[in-house]
Amino acid sequence: MRIPLRIAHAVIPCLLASLDAGAQRPVKVYISVDMEGIGGVVTSDQLGPAGFEYARARQWMTDEALAAIQGARDAGATEILLSDSHGNGQNLLIDQLPPDVRVVRSWPRPLMMMEGIDSTFAAAVFIGYHSGTSNVSGVRAHTMSSATLTSVKLNGVDVPEGGLNAAIAGHFGVPVVAVSGDDAAVAEVSRFTGRIPGAVVKRAISFHAAEVMTPRASQDLIRTRVKAGVEQRGSARPYTIRGPVTLELSFKHYRAAELLAYLPIVTRVDAHTIRFVGRDIVEVSRFIEFVNSYAPDITP
Repeated sequence: MRIPLRIAHAVIPCLLASLDAGAQRPVKVYISVDMEGIGGVVTSDQLGPAGFEYARARQWMTDEALAAIQGARDAGATEILLSDSHGNGQNLLIDQLPPDVRVVRSWPRPLMMMEGIDSTFAAAVFIGYHSGTSNVSGVRAHTMSSATLTSVKLNGVDVPEGGLNAAIAGHFGVPVVAVSGDDAAVAEVSRFTGRIPGAVVKRAISFHAAEVMTPRASQDLIRTRVKAGVEQRGSARPYTIRGPVTLELSFKHYRAAELLAYLPIVTRVDAHTIRFVGRDIVEVSRFIEFVNSYAPDITP
């Protein structure tokens, strides 16, 4: 059927405008970057300012973040928000990042390692992640605090940081599409996200030992895996936990559980464990951040 010329003149510009609007639609990617899962990192000598190799590890971390940024952009990402999610939250060398990238730094944050994420993001990426405190494998395996916590459960299920953070992203309808870290961490995160591209940058031997890739090889692998993940974001499914959400935290020592149980919103389950029930994962996240950050001698 032939379309009258006058109709074509009216319709075609609208179609072109619609296609152009679709082409310009922002593709926002959230990248949460930890340090224990960065290639080359194995002990506290790389993880904090007192370590002899910390300055080098900050560079490796920054370079892996840059590789993830480039991989996301190779797949069409137009906006990037980075979360510096390790230690004091001030590890990334931000003067080396592209000028249009934004960075979340320092603590406390209501959404912890996922601060700033919302429903406008198309995908989330985890870089430098490690396995959880209940995992018998993995370099520096812990959940949030290796010094204080022995278990973190959501609705009765042990979760690592990757599982907790995937649930926070999922609350906003955002899927996790790629992860990097050691072999134990990548396998563990996939339990919550389903099969996603994983950059295994080292093989865990023990808590403080690994067979590692060189920094350049790690960066190349991360760029490739993140590109694949962002490209496949349409088939990824957010990990969601419907509310109410029951959190159970187990501490190495008695006193934290004892004192937290003074709060009427907290139940003491046993000598080392407390329970908190939140309306959703965001409320649970805020409670965890309170537990991890509050101290009576806090000053501005």
